[in-house]
Amino acid sequence: MPRAGLTTDRVVAAAAELADEVGFEKVTVSALARHFGVKDASLYAHVRGLQDLRTRLALRSGGELIDGIADAVAGRAGKDALAAFADAYREYALSHPGRYASTQIRIDQDLIAGTPAMRRTAEITHGMLRAYGLEEPDLTDAVRLLRSTFHGYCALEAGGGFGAPRDVRRSWERVVEALHVTLTHWPREGQDPPRG
Repeated sequence: MPRAGLTTDRVVAAAAELADEVGFEKVTVSALARHFGVKDASLYAHVRGLQDLRTRLALRSGGELIDGIADAVAGRAGKDALAAFADAYREYALSHPGRYASTQIRIDQDLIAGTPAMRRTAEITHGMLRAYGLEEPDLTDAVRLLRSTFHGYCALEAGGGFGAPRDVRRSWERVVEALHVTLTHWPREGQDPPRG
């Protein structure tokens, strides 16, 4: 029988807080049970186990991330939308490191397809990139470029990997400008590259 006061939402919300405090990899059913002052078994009425807990945390965090991005890009297009998207992404990654780490786990594609937040992520990202005139398969390639660039930069920044005296924020702005140029001059699938 579920313990009074505990719900799946409360358990996942506590997991999100714990992830930011101690790191995503240290979020376990046992750690949450200690947080709530209950036995591990009490939580199994709300999550099926560690994988289910982490998947729910990833989906919740992904929803938070895209909500922030959606607010940032609303009413913007082109370079302004790209910069707003990038800044909202970076802000979330640096402010919520554990939650952000959860968004990087692999989740079953059927589960993602049925999740409103994940559909919204695709809609907003593709909408922004279509302003650059991109269609499939270039659209998927551009999404992968943005994700790998944003994730790599944020991971290096969070880990203190940038040691040069150059201001990290200014470098970020230049990266976004370079991405804008790349997207504007994207080499379309099936077209010969320009000769120079």
